[in-house]
Amino acid sequence: MLLILCPYCPYIHSLLPFDLGLTHNCREERTFTMENIDLELGDAGVIQKSVQGVSDRLKLHENNNANQFSPSIYMAPRTLRDLSTSSFSPREVSIGPLHREDENVQAFEWQKESYVIKLMSRIDSPQEDILNSSMQKVYDSMEQIKACYGYTQMMTPDHDNIKFAERMVMDACFILEFTLQISESQVESYRGNMLPDQTIIYDLVLLENQIPFFILNEIYQCTVLKFKQDAGSLIDFIRPLLNLLNIFKDNIKTTNISIGNTDHILSLLHQCYKPQGPIRSTFLTSTMPSALDLDNAGVHLKPIRNPTWLMEMEVKLPWFPCFSWCWGKPTLRMPVLYVHDFTELVLRNLIAYEHRSSQTHNYITSYAYAMDMLVNTQQDVAKLVDSRVLVNSMGSNEEATKMINNICKEVAQVHFFYGENFEKLNKYCRGYWPEKMAWLKTTYFSSPWSLIALGVGTILFVLTVVQTIYTIKST
Repeated sequence: MLLILCPYCPYIHSLLPFDLGLTHNCREERTFTMENIDLELGDAGVIQKSVQGVSDRLKLHENNNANQFSPSIYMAPRTLRDLSTSSFSPREVSIGPLHREDENVQAFEWQKESYVIKLMSRIDSPQEDILNSSMQKVYDSMEQIKACYGYTQMMTPDHDNIKFAERMVMDACFILEFTLQISESQVESYRGNMLPDQTIIYDLVLLENQIPFFILNEIYQCTVLKFKQDAGSLIDFIRPLLNLLNIFKDNIKTTNISIGNTDHILSLLHQCYKPQGPIRSTFLTSTMPSALDLDNAGVHLKPIRNPTWLMEMEVKLPWFPCFSWCWGKPTLRMPVLYVHDFTELVLRNLIAYEHRSSQTHNYITSYAYAMDMLVNTQQDVAKLVDSRVLVNSMGSNEEATKMINNICKEVAQVHFFYGENFEKLNKYCRGYWPEKMAWLKTTYFSSPWSLIALGVGTILFVLTVVQTIYTIKST
């Protein structure tokens, strides 16, 4: 048997004397290896094409990010949408392209045209001139408008920009005329006239049902300011709509809000709720006693007076907790919340906007978490209603409880803007006297029967003491 260096692999093999063949199938393995090399070369070409495609998309994304008009109108996160689809989908009117094809909004499209005709009839200029100037404004900003929706795939010459521009103008004119009718109906409300459809009002605040605020402002200048020069800025003009969308008792303030920092109508409402200056945030590390637990510990719940921002909460504690029943009662002051059929819709869309926008802080989310901690049962809602910090217009306290407890499901809370106040309350409620007071209330004053039993027991005890004293004296 001879040994030979194999020409097909780096190993030494033995040659058999009867056929001088190799002891293993190196020829076949070499053939298979060459085929693999060919396949790998082919794969390399495919990979190179994929790399080029990814690189092109990343460059396009980088160019879009360089544009100041980053996406601000988008579909709500699926985790939030699945919890309450009706909170994000328009019921009656579609604004923008995201829900344009929904079946339930098709019937209103022809009514939308009647609003546009009404708006045009208010202006002395020819209708064609108004539409021409409005369409020109949209065309000049077409790329920025589409960037607000994140429509990078639409920025091609083949896309039908004409139809898109028409819809933008129609939607903007509808919003402006609808807002005008709200203002007029509020003036006429003393004569018994009805307000515009509530469903439409709340359709205009949906995250997925918006148009960019800057283009709404352009159409506002081309239309409303032509016949109403004293209307002021678009923000002032929109304020009657914001007042109807407001879920708090205190009036909305639009000072220090600029059009340039406003993405859309929902964004404008969000800016009305945020503080005027920076406030400290903390991480949410512990829970809060519920409204009923706070009441049992002697904490009073009251509406806030002269808040620095619409959702401000304020805690005032006594210097001497043992004398809190007569001197310096502990108090939690908070905004008065209106709970009705559309409160959940407003809160969910504001929270979704906070969690998808990189330009906002989670003020609404913090407030929703605070309310979730204050409300555990129907009795907590009843206590908030009795304290006049919550107005419940829903069918029952149970419905309000479910709404408040479900609003923060699947919502990540990073920063909490009520941390300092809630930590004060936690520390106070864990004190000796508040804990004893809470124990007494839950043990002896939790129901009328326990109160009656305590009264009867006290009377019997007093009578027993008096009888004992007379017995001792008589002996």
